[in-house]
Amino acid sequence: MTILYLLAFLLFIGYVGRLSTSICRPSLTEWWLTTFLLGAGSVILTGFVLSALYQTANTFVWAGSVFVTSTLLSAILQRLLPRQERFSLRLLIRDRWALGREWFRALPTYNRFIFSSLFATLFIIAFTNLLMVLFTVPNEWDSMTGHLNRVMQYVQRGTMRHFGGTNWNMDTYPKSVCTLQIYTFLMTGHFENGFKFIHHLSYWTAIVAVFGIVQRIGQNKLSASFFCALTYALLPDFLMQAITTETDIVLTAYLSVLLYMLFTYRFTVTANQPDNRYLYMAGMAFGIAFGHKITFALLLPSVFVIMLYTVFLSPSWTVTFERTWRLAIAIGVGVCLWTLPTGYLKNIEVFGHPIGPPTALKHQSVERAGPLKNLLEQGSRNVVRYGYDHVNLDGIRNLAIGARINHIMREPLVALEDVLHMRLDEETDFSIQPFTFDRRFVFYNANPYWGIFGFGLIFPMLFLVLIGYIRSTAHVFLGLALLLHFAALSYSAPYDPFKGRYFIETGLFGVTFLALLFMNTRVSIESPKRAVWKSYVGLVTVVGCISALLCVFLNTRALPFAWTAPDGRSFPSAFASDRIQQMTLGRPDIYRPYKRFDELVPDNAVVALATINDDYEYPLYGPKLSRRLIAINPFEQGLKPIPKDADYLFFAKSVITPQPGDLRLGTDTTMRNSVIVPGEDYFLRKLK
Repeated sequence: MTILYLLAFLLFIGYVGRLSTSICRPSLTEWWLTTFLLGAGSVILTGFVLSALYQTANTFVWAGSVFVTSTLLSAILQRLLPRQERFSLRLLIRDRWALGREWFRALPTYNRFIFSSLFATLFIIAFTNLLMVLFTVPNEWDSMTGHLNRVMQYVQRGTMRHFGGTNWNMDTYPKSVCTLQIYTFLMTGHFENGFKFIHHLSYWTAIVAVFGIVQRIGQNKLSASFFCALTYALLPDFLMQAITTETDIVLTAYLSVLLYMLFTYRFTVTANQPDNRYLYMAGMAFGIAFGHKITFALLLPSVFVIMLYTVFLSPSWTVTFERTWRLAIAIGVGVCLWTLPTGYLKNIEVFGHPIGPPTALKHQSVERAGPLKNLLEQGSRNVVRYGYDHVNLDGIRNLAIGARINHIMREPLVALEDVLHMRLDEETDFSIQPFTFDRRFVFYNANPYWGIFGFGLIFPMLFLVLIGYIRSTAHVFLGLALLLHFAALSYSAPYDPFKGRYFIETGLFGVTFLALLFMNTRVSIESPKRAVWKSYVGLVTVVGCISALLCVFLNTRALPFAWTAPDGRSFPSAFASDRIQQMTLGRPDIYRPYKRFDELVPDNAVVALATINDDYEYPLYGPKLSRRLIAINPFEQGLKPIPKDADYLFFAKSVITPQPGDLRLGTDTTMRNSVIVPGEDYFLRKLK
C-alpha cells in the first residue's frame, strides 16, 4: 500500500499544479507560488475536517479527500477570476530556460563571475541539503519537546483535539503545520523524514517569491532578481532551517507569497489592468500565515506598510475603497478558513489567552519586561543587541581562525559599547540567555543571522535609501517594513541568542535592497567604472558563498562529515550516527539513558511518561515511531494516574519518587556545566 499512497501523493502534487494553470497567469514564478498556496491550503483545510471526524490517522481518507478540497478551492477561485485558458507548463518552462540561458550568455565577465559563484554554491548546498532531508533524522530542541511530539500524539489519537501534553507547546501551538506534516508522513509510508517536506519546500518557495518580488519592483530586470534570490538562498539563518522541522521557515514562505501577490497587484495596476485575483490570493496567504504561527502578529505593521504602498495608495478615494473592501473580505475569509480553526479559540477557552498559559507568556513574551518604562528601556537594548549580533561572520566563525578574525573585526563595536555604556551584557531581566559580545559556539553554530551579506550589503543599502542618497519609493516602504519587524522582535520578547531564526522574515524585506545594485545608477555594479565598489561587492559575494558552505558543512546539528568543533567537542557524521545519538546532540547528557530505554523497551510498547516540560519525548517513540506514549504529567495540571494499559513507566525523579525494582537510567552528570538545560535523573519501571 505504501507505493500506492506515494503515487497518490505525487498525483496530488501534479493535480494541484495543473489546477494552478487555470488560476494564475502564464508565469513560472507565479505558477510555483500558486501551486504552493493552493496545495498547502487544501491540506490544512482537509486536516481540520478529518480531525473533527477522528480520521487524522486514516491514510486512505487523506489520499482521496485532499483532491476534493483542492478542487473546491480551485473552483471558487476560478469563479472569482477573469476567464482564461490553461497554459502549457512544459512550453513555459522551455521558454524560461531559453530566456535564462540567453541572459547568462549576455552577462559581462564581472557579472558572470558573480552569478557563477552564487549558482555553484547553491547547487552544492542544494544537493547536500537534499541528502540531509532524506537520510538524517530531525533533532531540533522544539521538535523533540513539542512540535513532532504532538504530531505523533495526533496520529496515535486520530484527532488534533486538545489533550494536554507535557510541554506547553503541545496544545497551545497552532495546528495547521501539523496537518501538512501528518499528510506527508502518512502518504510516504510513515517515513520519519516526511515531516521535513513542507519545510524544505518552503525554502525553495521563498527563494522563488523573492525572485518574483524583485521582478515586479525591478521591472523584469533578471540580474537584480537572480542576485536577490540567490543571496537570500545563502543567508545563513534562512539556509540553516531548510533541513529542519523548525516552523519559522514555513511562515517565511507564506509571507513571501503574500508579499508577491501584493507587489504583483501593484504592478498590474501600474499597467492599467488591475487584476483582483492577487487581492484574493493575498487574503488566502494572510489567513494561512496567521493560522501558522502567532508571531505573524509581529509582522502585521510591516505587512500594513507594504499594503499601503501596493494597495491603498491610489489616484482617488473611490479606487482605494474598492481595493480595500476586496482585500478586507479576502482576508476575512482567509482568517475564518485558515486561522480560527487552528487552535487560538481553544486556547482562549482553556487558558484564557490565544497564545497559551500565563507561565509561557511570562517566560517568553512582552509580559516579562514588566512596566512600560522598563519595556521601552530593555527593548531598546534589544535593538542594539540584535544589531550587534548581525555584525558577525556567520559560517566562517565556525572555524577557529574564523572566530579569531570575527573577534578582531568586532573589537571597535565592543569599544563603542564601553564608551556609551549601554549595559548590554549587564542588564539581564529581559533576557532568556544573557547577551554576550562573543556568543557561545552552540548559539551561533545552529542559529546564525545574515552574515556578511547582512552587515556588508543589506544594511548599508538600507541606510543609503533612508537618508535619500538612493531614491526608490518601493524600497522606502520595504525599509520601513524591515525596521518595524526588527523593532517588533526586539520589544515583544526577551533577548534570546537563538533568535537568529526569527530574522529570516526580516531578511525577506532586507534582501530586496540588493536589487539596487542593478537598478540604481548611483550604486550600480553594471557601470563600466567603479572598480573599487565592484571589487567590494565581489568580495562580499565570495565571502558570503564561503560562509554559506561552512554553515552547511560545519553545522554540528547535521554534519555531512565528522568534525571537531573549536570548543573541542567531536561530532560524528549525521549519516553515520545512530538515531538516538543524532537526536540528543543538543542535550548529550541524556544520550545514555535514552539509548538504554530504546534497547530495553519493545517497539510496540505502551509507555506512560512522567517527565517535565523541557524533556525530550519524541525520541522515545522508537525507530519505527510505533510506541504509544501517554503523558501523565501534563503541563501545570499535576500528576495523573498511570493508565492501566501501560506496559512501562518512564519518569524523572523530580516527578515520581523511585521505588525498589525501578531501573535507574540516570543522566551524564559530568556534562551539567556544558549543557544549556541539564537532563533529569531518569528511571524505567516495568508494569506488566
